[in-house]
Amino acid sequence: MSEQTSTTTTPPGAATSVRLPLAHLPAVVLPGATVTLTLATDEVRGAIEAAVRDTDGRIALTGGSRRELAVVARVPNIGNLPTGESAAIVQVERRARIIEVDAPSDGGATYAIVEPIIDGVVSSSVEAATRELRAALELIAELRNSRRLPELLRTVNSPGQLADSVALWAEFGDDDRLRVLQAVDVGDRVAAINSWARNHLNELQVAETIRNDVSEGMSKQQRDFMLRQQLAAIRKELGEGSDDVVGEYRTKLDDLDAPEGVKVFVAKELDRFERMSEQSPEHGWIRTWLDRIFEMPWGERSDDTLDLDEAQSILDADHYGLDDVKERIVEFLAARKLRHDRGLTRASDDRRGNGSVLTLVGPPGVGKTSLGESIARAMGRQFVRVALGGVRDEAEIRGHRRTYVGSQPGRIVKALQEAGTMNPVILLDEIDKMGSGAFAGDPTAAMLEVLDPAQNHTFRDHYLEVDLDLSEVVFIATANVADTIPGPLLDRMDLIRLDGYTESEKVFIAGRYLLPRQIERAGLRPDELSVSDELIGSIIRGWTREAGVRSLERELGRLVRKVTAKIATGQLTNDQLTTDQLTNDSDQSDQVVSDVDADVDADVATGTPITIGDDELRDWLGRPKVDDDVQHRTSSTGIATGLAVTGAGGDVLFVETTAFPTGPDAEPGLTLTGQLGDVMKESAQIALNYVRSHASELGLGDEALRQRFHVHVPAGAVPKDGPSAGVTITTALVSLLTGRPVKSSVAMTGEINLQGQVMPIGGVKQKVLAAHRMGITEVVLPARNGPDLEDVPQNVLDEMTIHLAATYDEVAAAAFDAA
Repeated sequence: MSEQTSTTTTPPGAATSVRLPLAHLPAVVLPGATVTLTLATDEVRGAIEAAVRDTDGRIALTGGSRRELAVVARVPNIGNLPTGESAAIVQVERRARIIEVDAPSDGGATYAIVEPIIDGVVSSSVEAATRELRAALELIAELRNSRRLPELLRTVNSPGQLADSVALWAEFGDDDRLRVLQAVDVGDRVAAINSWARNHLNELQVAETIRNDVSEGMSKQQRDFMLRQQLAAIRKELGEGSDDVVGEYRTKLDDLDAPEGVKVFVAKELDRFERMSEQSPEHGWIRTWLDRIFEMPWGERSDDTLDLDEAQSILDADHYGLDDVKERIVEFLAARKLRHDRGLTRASDDRRGNGSVLTLVGPPGVGKTSLGESIARAMGRQFVRVALGGVRDEAEIRGHRRTYVGSQPGRIVKALQEAGTMNPVILLDEIDKMGSGAFAGDPTAAMLEVLDPAQNHTFRDHYLEVDLDLSEVVFIATANVADTIPGPLLDRMDLIRLDGYTESEKVFIAGRYLLPRQIERAGLRPDELSVSDELIGSIIRGWTREAGVRSLERELGRLVRKVTAKIATGQLTNDQLTTDQLTNDSDQSDQVVSDVDADVDADVATGTPITIGDDELRDWLGRPKVDDDVQHRTSSTGIATGLAVTGAGGDVLFVETTAFPTGPDAEPGLTLTGQLGDVMKESAQIALNYVRSHASELGLGDEALRQRFHVHVPAGAVPKDGPSAGVTITTALVSLLTGRPVKSSVAMTGEINLQGQVMPIGGVKQKVLAAHRMGITEVVLPARNGPDLEDVPQNVLDEMTIHLAATYDEVAAAAFDAA
């Protein structure tokens, strides 16, 4: 430091040390400061009085936690404060180093020998730093609009004194004041203040920049407000409306919890709308578009139910069976719960979904649509159903472009608006029945973006023209068959097959769900009608034949309505009462209720509860609608029972064959009827050629094969196709040519090749259930379909005999009685 300054403690002509009263203050004071000290403590009071009495008002003061360095001050005046307390005015002059501290005198004052520190000659480097400090302080004074700081710069010339004065003006804290006090060297002191000045100047400049930006923004807002007010006044004069539509839209935009890109796009359209005349055709288009945008539930989301036991209970209460679907939903919720419990969230730049769409494939009436509602309730989300049957226009999915008259958003956007949240459960009903229009685009291709987790976080509706995040939507699709769903769309789906119910399952479902619902709809009480499980089984066998339970519920509804009508009209007789009721209510057996609203006990007046027996079922529901005619139809030769899968589930079909001789010059041929598809036609030709090539093994002569064959599959009005009728047609031809009837208890399915091998097929569960419904006890399946039997309920397998055939010889052994 000696190179920069010549600060000395014993300059020429100055006293080397002095003995002064000493007082310690709680805070540090700097040279140049003028402070008021209250004489509240004995130490301060004694020191002040000793200074006035003995040292011409001079006193030494220490402050803070350091006592080796002090300041020399002068006491020009002692008086009383307005509060009545005694106080002294103290003017701090310079720093001093404490040499020795004496013990307190009898008067209570403590004296110390101190050595004043006087700033010496300033070096050129310190002068340069001082000029830099003055420049920074001038900028600070300008930015802070200070009056005191420019005065200090004009009146204070000494670098050390300037540094102390700035520290006082800036109101440094105790720690900063202590550092300045300890900077005995002028160069160190100026450097410390210079460092503070640079930092403070940067802070002020940043604050000034922010203030200017805010001011400019406010000025622009004020300018825009004035212009809008003038524009509103002009429109009012022109008679173009006095309502502040734009203002309402801007208020909605400010409150809109949408992505920033969406808000910017809406703001641009709103500016166009504001500048546009009401007579312009686009005025109405943009206004409708703005309404649609603000109807979207931006930022609204339902909280998922993370209680897995409660979700499982809801699914079990609404639907019987369907374990695969329930397990899949619980797995989805379990993943959400685990991520929530562990605090895992998706990254802001990864908005892609984490799963494919659930697709429930099965015949009508198995509960696909209602299952979607239960899934939404189990997850705690809103539910929306979107019917896709017959949709042939891509715009139905993506929306129409705004340039068309009457354009509207697509069905996905409308579903979100209806749900009121951005993460509902959307049921895409009958997705297999979407068509492809000739000129309107392919809606199934538009569904690819909707259902692809890698794309649907930026789904763009043609009408809205903004990105929509569909990654949080749970899509559930339903279909009767998966064959009509295009391959690329099917690849994005998680297929879950609902193949129908057995009779015992239908009885349980009817007793637990269907019948109570129909009783409630009819206005009856549960104790007014008694239907046994045996009666429900009779209805299933005689009045319904389906994979689901829709027809069963319809028949139960008919039964309940007929009972309700008899109760309401008083047409019940004693024949319909139980024995106990006849005993207890014999005196009221002839009573007839003519007025439904009469204040009469309904239990007594109508003779309810009603118990319907099996022998009375025909009187209530009419003649049975279905009968088991397998045995009758297969009693002749040339007829075999096959199994197929249709849009309504598994079904039994019959293959009938006949043959007639041809002329000597005519070629043997094959006639096919029954509206068969190309695949079944090929199966029939393969079956006939297999029989011809293996005639010797089957015991057939040449004359038997030189005939024209006719294969017919009833009913002729229903189109039929599929690769599973080969063994059935072959068996029918073998039965015709050998004269051996096929066992009426046997049904079969499978494809055959020219070598006689039985090829695997699909839909095993649906076909076996169809055979079980028809009372068939034996089923022939391809041997390679053996693992598929695990999907068939065990109680069905226990009642049936399954033959697994690898070649046609094994099929024939099961189909015909032993010779």
